[in-house]
Amino acid sequence: MLSSRIGEIAALATAFCWTIMGLFFESAGKKVGSLAVNFIRLVFGFFFISVFTYFTRGYLFPMDATLYNWTWLSVSGVIGFFLGDLFLFQAYIEVGTRITLLIMAASPPFTALLGFLFLKEDLSMLGILGMLVTVIGIAIVILSKDTGEKRFKFNHSIKGLSYATLGAVGQSVGTIFTKVGMGSYSPFAATQIRIIAGFISFAILFLYLNRWDDLKKAIKDKRSMVLIALGSIFGPFVGVSLQLISLQYTTAGISATIIAIMPILVIPLSIIIYKEKITAREMLGAVISVLGVAILFLI
Repeated sequence: MLSSRIGEIAALATAFCWTIMGLFFESAGKKVGSLAVNFIRLVFGFFFISVFTYFTRGYLFPMDATLYNWTWLSVSGVIGFFLGDLFLFQAYIEVGTRITLLIMAASPPFTALLGFLFLKEDLSMLGILGMLVTVIGIAIVILSKDTGEKRFKFNHSIKGLSYATLGAVGQSVGTIFTKVGMGSYSPFAATQIRIIAGFISFAILFLYLNRWDDLKKAIKDKRSMVLIALGSIFGPFVGVSLQLISLQYTTAGISATIIAIMPILVIPLSIIIYKEKITAREMLGAVISVLGVAILFLI
């Protein structure tokens, strides 16, 4: 029955939301720049979550958080929402949502490795196998070797792939600090704190680079603002909410594995929206990378 699969359905919906979010932010970023998109989507995301927490928790702001919560969640926000997303959103522009989400499939294995190293969480031999399979799946897509050549070459922009990798690392490290700082505190309020830290970090960066004209340009671009608003709804608000619902009704492993199918979900959307030509090799690589995540968490 569907009622017994609420967690799995919520995880699948999360994957759809975050895939759509990436496409919205890619389109907006190509027009007004990734910095402006990052800054504005945090404003939208904070507004949506604050309204939600006001009606569900009675707090518009996370006033009930402890200093411990604020400290570690702020660090998480700087690493995840600022540094990680700084590179992630630029990767959307450089190599597109499809390849970026494929690289991001390495984030769950990397998080598991960090959990093993710093939080003393269990990591089995099958878990290590899952990591290797994920990396192999990604390598199938981004690397190739022509007949007669001895060395592999990258099929996509090295700069874009580097940005996506740094984005995945940022997300993983941010997740570890979130786990440390959140404890039993409200996940939604924890997200508010992380967004606040990310917002302040981007404000300082804009001040340092003096890029306020880019922000004004983006705000005046109605289409981009609509795309950013929609991306903020599907990402930090609805997507995060569905992820938390998923974690309430199913295991973290099942939830993470279902959400990790984004590299597969984005393929038909990339064909329809961007008219991309997807090779059998790329489809195989996406499937293998998701299989690696499944091995890591489910076996």
